[in-house]
Formats: sequence, structure tokens, C-alpha cells
Amino acid sequence: TNTFPSWDLAHPFRMIAHNGEINTLRGNVNWMAARRHSMASKLFGDDLDKVWPLIPEGQSDSACFDNALELLVAGGYSMAHAMMMLIPEAWAGNPLMDEKRRAFYEYHAALMEPWDGPAAVAFTDGRQIGATLDRNGLRPARYLITEDDLVVMASEMGVLDIPDHKIVKKWRLQPGKMFLIDMEQGRIIDDDELKSALAESHPYQEWLDKTQIHLKNLPAAAEGDGVDEATLLDRQQAFGYTQEDIKLLMTPMAVAGQEAIGSMGADNPVAVLSNRAKPLFNYFKQNFAQVTNPPIDPIREELVMSLVSLIGPRPNLLDQDAAGTHMRLEVHQPILTNKDLERIRNIEKTTDGAFRTCTLDICYPAEQGAAGMEPALTALCEAAERAVRDGYNILILSDRPVSEKAIPIPALLATSAVHHHLVRTGLRTETGIVVETGAAREVHHFAVLAGYGAEAINPYLAFETLTQCCSRLPEPLEPAEAHARYIKAIGKGLLKVMSKMGISTYQSYCGAQIFDAVGLRSEFVDRYFTGTATTIEGAGLPEIAEESVRWHRDAYGDALIYRNALDVGGDYAWRVRGEDHVWTPETIAKLQHATRANDAQTYEEYARLINEQNERLLTLRGLFEFKWADEPVPLDEVEPAKEIVKRFATGAMSFGSISWEAHTTLAIAMNRLGGKSNTGEGGEEPERFKPLPNGDSMRSAIKQVASGRFGVTTEYLVNADDIQIKMAQGAKPGEGGQLPGHKVNQWIAKVRHSTPGVGLISPPPHHDIYSIEDLAQLIHDLKNVNPKARISVKLVSEVGVGTVAAGVSKAHADHVTIAGYDGGTGASPLTSIKHAGSPWEIGLAETHQTLVLNKLRTRISVQVDGGMRTGRDVVVGAL
Repeated sequence: TNTFPSWDLAHPFRMIAHNGEINTLRGNVNWMAARRHSMASKLFGDDLDKVWPLIPEGQSDSACFDNALELLVAGGYSMAHAMMMLIPEAWAGNPLMDEKRRAFYEYHAALMEPWDGPAAVAFTDGRQIGATLDRNGLRPARYLITEDDLVVMASEMGVLDIPDHKIVKKWRLQPGKMFLIDMEQGRIIDDDELKSALAESHPYQEWLDKTQIHLKNLPAAAEGDGVDEATLLDRQQAFGYTQEDIKLLMTPMAVAGQEAIGSMGADNPVAVLSNRAKPLFNYFKQNFAQVTNPPIDPIREELVMSLVSLIGPRPNLLDQDAAGTHMRLEVHQPILTNKDLERIRNIEKTTDGAFRTCTLDICYPAEQGAAGMEPALTALCEAAERAVRDGYNILILSDRPVSEKAIPIPALLATSAVHHHLVRTGLRTETGIVVETGAAREVHHFAVLAGYGAEAINPYLAFETLTQCCSRLPEPLEPAEAHARYIKAIGKGLLKVMSKMGISTYQSYCGAQIFDAVGLRSEFVDRYFTGTATTIEGAGLPEIAEESVRWHRDAYGDALIYRNALDVGGDYAWRVRGEDHVWTPETIAKLQHATRANDAQTYEEYARLINEQNERLLTLRGLFEFKWADEPVPLDEVEPAKEIVKRFATGAMSFGSISWEAHTTLAIAMNRLGGKSNTGEGGEEPERFKPLPNGDSMRSAIKQVASGRFGVTTEYLVNADDIQIKMAQGAKPGEGGQLPGHKVNQWIAKVRHSTPGVGLISPPPHHDIYSIEDLAQLIHDLKNVNPKARISVKLVSEVGVGTVAAGVSKAHADHVTIAGYDGGTGASPLTSIKHAGSPWEIGLAETHQTLVLNKLRTRISVQVDGGMRTGRDVVVGAL
């Protein structure tokens, strides 16, 4: 369902058969490649070179996992030992785990990052055969044992007809547990016996006591924690800070300890189309899980989530003789205070030379301008390589030296360039990368830095900015408390971003590159962000350098507008002299006037304004020009407007996110037109299913079934023309809907079958959809409840959505909706509104092409939603 089918990828592979997805695949493959030069083995000797490339390009996730497992087993690990390294159970937050087993997992965390994602893996080497489940237990695996020692394991019971009287045991594999049959001993070895034997085979706790260093336990160093008020504004401008960043993003985090919630959607251009300089972070869109694997609920599943990061070199994976001699530096979460960073700077003295730190300046002389960035990057990569060869095993990439005479290379570009250069030279596992940057200030920035190789990040300028803000808050805060709450908020935000993709640990997320680039040139991405998908060409290094120079000029130049204050920003709300928005006071006024007065001429003016804005490059569809026919078709031969509108549907807005009056008015209007209104995920009162005395109907034709299942009853489902299964929402893919408690009055609570005054949050995954087979089951059940209704599945645009849509079609859905990232929402974290998902133009094109390629296009209707404003948008979507 997420790999194009081919015979050479059919299961089983050499050692495994796998049902599931490896969500962290890109990072796992990168780290395996990075280990090439640091790996040596007595067993392999010089033959080790012959196995590279260990993981060829173009394989499925299962084939890559098979390669890695085979290497470990051939290198001397037992099958069970290797599987416990690759798919460890959740140990960090489990207080009930035996201490020896915990020590086993903690020790191996430095050797191998988890291959994370829903997985039921069966494995064999010919002598032993076994199976294991991922730490979340997101794939089914049940087994039975008969009296004549036949063992059957499958995704469910009843695969083979076996008389009940012959069965001596029926059970299921539990999350993270293992089941092993040893053919030579002729017996089944259960999870406890197997893991206890491995955990007791070496003194892992003793090794940890000798080699493990927790950063917080190192002596505190002097820190430069003060604020340099004289240069603060200049430095903020040099990194592109805006008033919105401080007011809407950072201050709420420092006050409440969590990310701010926003609503509506994104109606400003993607970074590449903006007239303003944008952080490089904004060119990357977060990936998320939909259908083929579930997102995780980071609040309920806190036990399996972990932000622990290991900084520094990684041991030789195949040298078991040197076990217990490798020093490791551990931080409990990756956001470093200034004090933490100074501890790392001075770590050589406090660890007797076990760790050596080298700080690399990522700024370059301002007189070189934009042209100076490429040579500066090359010099930086060479300096990093030299430092590692000279024995420095922690690199700090720092843009602190920014000044009137020094322009910073974007921290993300510097981090990814160094990370990939060291991977290519085989030195990445010899060192850790820490980033000291003024650029990172919101959750997305930290997530992208982590995704491209940063093991820890110190946002020194964000701390200085918060220190300055503390005195201006309505209720003054101590700077130390503000910093702690800000770090807590970033940590929570990182867990949410990781969990969108179904990833549980920061170690797996680090270097996993779970992003799509939108609007970056291919050769630029291939060189500095190797392995990232880019769908639209656009900015390259010259343009990115020019944006850095522009900010530097604003900071240290003579422009009057920037002398005493930051730029307004205008990303989250329309501002004079701010970022362009499609919805402006003028366009909203024209739309309201046109609809209230039912005035076609005013609508024409509104449509002209919107279309001109699109063509001024506020949207991707604005880049298209229509190819006009030489001979227009007579209007009476064209499908009439009253027929065209029957294809229209309203956005899915729940009763609760909008008022009863708005919800019912939309339903009446769409029913009069012959189109369809969508209930959203909040249910609908049964009274609305009956027609009104004047012949109108308040019944919504499309009934939505979302993960919270609010208001979903049999009566609700049989009163639908379409039933839509909401797998993701454009404004916040990978997250559930939320309705604050103060909005949940007695009527809304009654419709949703909940309690008044209690906030409602839909979980990110559907409780019964963890794979495409589960979705097929729900589609089957809904068709049985209402055989007349079309079954629709709502997906969100991202690279790869076409393959998922093909899977949805094979699951017998009648209809698929591709939502753009710019769709609206009643409540969503601001990071999600701006940075998750991609424009519908990308996802729609991929979906159509993939369905045609698989000969499935005739089996399914395709709908698009997200920011549709005029007839021109509709025509582009149709084309």
C-alpha cells in the first residue's frame, strides 16, 4: 500500500516476513550507510566491504529491514538478540520492567536506533523461527498450539480449520513481546525466558555505570545567560524574527508551557512564492501517517514515547569484544539551556578526555554577500571532516558570532550539509552534532533540525528574547521559569510532530528526514538534503543566500522601518505591510456584499480580485495559465450551471466548531442547489432528518465518521447519501479534532453523546484502523449499515498520497477526497496549520496519475478540497 508492487519485493525475504510499515526508514537507512567505515568484524574480515551497499536504493521498507537483520546475524548476534536491537520494546517509561532487561535495552540504544513503526515480523534462520510485535502492538498476531505440537500463527484465528479439541493453547503476541520456536531443542521459548537469558548474558548495568554520562550530572559551567540589549534587536532581525513570532508563538509557550492554538487555515503563499524572505525551515512540510499506518496519541501513549537523545560517537556495531568500553553522553530531551551547552563545551575536562568538543562557526564575512555562502558551506564541511579526523567527537555548529561583519548560514542548511558530508565520508558515527542557533524559535524549526541530524539544539536567541519579554507580561515571570516552560512546550510539540508519523522515540526521528521539500531546486536538495522528496522546483542556494543577506541588511543597514522594531510578520493574521493573504479586508467585503445583495457584478469583482491574487503567485494554481481554444464551444452545449453545482460539497465543519444557525443554513442551501453539505465530525440532531414544512431540508447529505465517533449512530448513518471516513484533516493531519470545554453546551453535548462543559479531543488514530485491511473492514461494515450510501475516505495531500489512494480504492471505497494543507479548522496548533501537509495541487495530480497507472481510476470518484474560492480554482482542480 505504500510501495509500488513488484515480484522481487514479494514476501518472504531471506530472513523475515513483515506486516506493517517502518516509519523511520529514511533515517535507519542513512545511519546504516553512515556506519560503513566505522564497522569492522573478525567474522567478516576483509569480506565486509563486499556487502556494501548493504541496503540498495529502491527497496521496500521490509527488504531494507531484512538486509540489516541479516548483517547483524551474520556478524555474530543471535536472531532474537538482533531483533531486540532493531525493534526494542518500550523500556524507558516502563516502571514494571525488570532492571536487567532495562539495562539490556538501554545499553543497546547507543548501538542501534529503533526501526520504529507498526510491525508484526516473523523471522527465521532455519534453526529457529519466531515472531515479534512493535512496541505499540499496532499489528495483529495470534497463535495456537495443538496437542500434536503444530503451531499456527496468523493475523487472526480461524485461518486454518483445526478442531477445538486438538487445541491446547490460544493466545496473541503482545506489544514488544517475542515468540520463538527452537527446532534443535524442539521446544517453544517464551518471551520472559528468552529475554531474561539475553539480559543476563552480560553485565549490562555494570557497563552502563562505567560508560554512561548524564549531562545533568556534570558540574555546571559558567554561562553567558545575560541579554545583550544593545544588539538583541539587530540579531533578531538577522535571523528573520517578527513581532508575530514573539507574540503568537513564543510568549504563549513561555506562559502556558504548551504551543498556542489557532483556527481558520493558511491563506498565505508557500515560502517559495512569497515576496518576503522566509526561514529555510518553511520550505519543508512535515510528513504524517494516514491509513497504511496510524499516528500515535502522544498523551495517552506516553509510556512508549521518549525524547532521550545520545550525543556523540556510536560504537562499532559488529565488535562484541569491545562491548562495555564505549563512553556515551545522554540528555533526557534535546533542547539545551545555555548552561547545558557550556557543560558540553567543557566536557573534555570533566570526562578525562573521553569526549572532545569542537565549535565550528557557521557565519561567513558579510562583504562576500550571497555569493560567499557556497564556498563557506564547502569550507564548513571540510572543517567538520578535519575536526572528526583529529579526534573531536562532538561538533557544535554555532551562529553566535553573527554581527555587522558576519552573515549566518541558515542553521538547517549548515546542519544538513555537515550531516550528509560526514555520512558520505563515513565519519558521521564518529561524532555528535549539536546546534547552537539563533534561528530556531518554534516547534517546526526544532523538528526539521532533528530530522536532518541534530542530536541536540540550543536556541540561545529564543532564550534571550524570552528573558526580555518576561518583564512585559501582564503577570511577570522569572526568566528561568519562562525558559523551562518554553523547553517543556517545545518538547511536547516535538512529541506531537513525531507521533503524527507514528514515531515513538527521538533517537529514531533524529536524521530520519520525514519531510517533503516544497519549492526547492532538485540539485540543491540532492546535495544538501540528500534523499528528501521535492515535488516543485524553485529556490536554490543563490536564492536562499540572498534571503539571508536581505535579513542581514535589514538588521545592520539603514532602513528606517527596522530601526526600532521588528517586522510585523503577518503570517498568522493580515497586517498592513505584512505577508500577502488571499483573504484581505477588501476580498471579504466584496464577498459579503455579493452574497447579501445577490449581486452578480460584485461577485465578478470579488472573483477578479481573488484570481489576480492567485496569478500574483499566492497559490500554486496561480502558476497555471489556461490554454484558450481557437473556437469557443457555444454556451448552450456546455453542461449548465445548475448541473455543475451538484458536484459541489461544503467543507466538513462540525456542529460546535460553527453555530447551529450556520450549520443548518449550509445544509438547506446545498439541498436546494442539489449539492451536498458535510456534517463534520460532530454528529447531527435526528430532528434534522425530517423535511421542513416548506419542503426544505436541514439534513446534511454527507455524514462524517471520524476517530472520536461523536454522534455516530445507526440512525445517523442510514440518513446519509455519502458516508465519509475522515483519516486526516488538511489543517492538522496526524492529529484529532478538538473542541474546548467552554464551547460544549448541553445541545452540542447531546448531539455528540458527551458531557456538557468537558473538552472533546478526537484521538489521532481511529481505534480500529491501523492498516489498509482495517479500513476495508470499516468500509464493509458501513456498506452493510447503509447499502445505498457512497463510502468516501478523506486523505491529506503529501508525497505518496497517490499510493495510499490506490490502496483505498482496492479497499472498495467509492470516493476519495484529497485535502490541501490550507484547509480550515476550528482549533489546531499553529505549527500544524502552517507546516504539515502540502498543497492539494501536488496531492491531486499524484493521486490521479497513480490511479490511472494502476487501472483503478474508473473505480473511484476523486474530490479535492482546501481553499476553493472561485470558479477558476474549480477548473484547475478539474483539469
